[in-house]
Amino acid sequence: MTAEHIFAYGANDEKPDGLTMPDEPTILVVGSINMDLVVRTPRLPDAGETVLGDHFQHSPGGKGANQAVAVARLGGRCRLIGRVGHDAFGEQLLEGLEAEGIDCRCLHAIEEAPTGVAMILVNAQGENSIVVAGGANRRLTPDDVFSCEEAFEAAAYVLLQLELPLPTVRAAIDVARRHNCKVILDPAPALPDMPRELYRVDVISPNAHEAETLTGTKALEERVDKQVASDLIARGAGAAVLKLGPRGCLAAMADGHFYTVPTYDVPVVDSTAAGDAFTGALGLALARGQNLHQAAKFANAAGALTCTRLGAQSAMPTAQEVALLMKDQPI
Repeated sequence: MTAEHIFAYGANDEKPDGLTMPDEPTILVVGSINMDLVVRTPRLPDAGETVLGDHFQHSPGGKGANQAVAVARLGGRCRLIGRVGHDAFGEQLLEGLEAEGIDCRCLHAIEEAPTGVAMILVNAQGENSIVVAGGANRRLTPDDVFSCEEAFEAAAYVLLQLELPLPTVRAAIDVARRHNCKVILDPAPALPDMPRELYRVDVISPNAHEAETLTGTKALEERVDKQVASDLIARGAGAAVLKLGPRGCLAAMADGHFYTVPTYDVPVVDSTAAGDAFTGALGLALARGQNLHQAAKFANAAGALTCTRLGAQSAMPTAQEVALLMKDQPI
């Protein structure tokens, strides 16, 4: 199947951006679920340094759960496969996901490990530094994926990240391929020696730092961006979408076509979950029949709006907010 066929407009190409339709496709997320412990600080500390923070909050997070909430807030149908601990954080997170309308039948609480947590520092410019203790996320196994195989049967796209054990991610790719699901991999946290088979997805979507970790090349300007994206495609991806922060994003296809999408002009408060909002929106837009260029614009708007609020899932925008930004700032 060619890249043009994968990302061509379909029968749904006239749908208004961000509006739920009766034939809404299902997005399956296989991913991490964490409680985020966030401290705002004037600047990020150097090694061995103590910096006084001025605000603390704990809020739902985890790359997988964030992407699921992004899909749901944008009007999509979403199902989540994951694990939490049998503890207070796990209970809060499960209740929150169900309240968003996410299908959590494949999300279970376990006794063997606590719910995952992420320690997040956010500076005055909205930049962040994150340390994750995976907890129950590290107990999600390939057998757990196989036991939820029926979830893949109904899915148009499967969203994956790397906060789970790699054999579990690999199993999800294999099951998705068996059921003809398209797969988007958000390779975070990035691995310098990521196994070759994990590149063999329909779309790989790293940020600039992750792309540098994967390829060894730092994306600095458009010519190098294209080189990095082409490298990712040469490793097996059907397409690559680079999330470049203030420089917007670059979408690249295996046939050599490149699409640049500039950033939206928004006040940046916290960029913690911008990449997850982007990935969730990208998968939903592609599943709705948009081509890669249009999907990247929609995803860029969702990611930009997430930067305007503190937190992860709490910062995810609605379909109406994304549509309004795209109308006010046509690009």
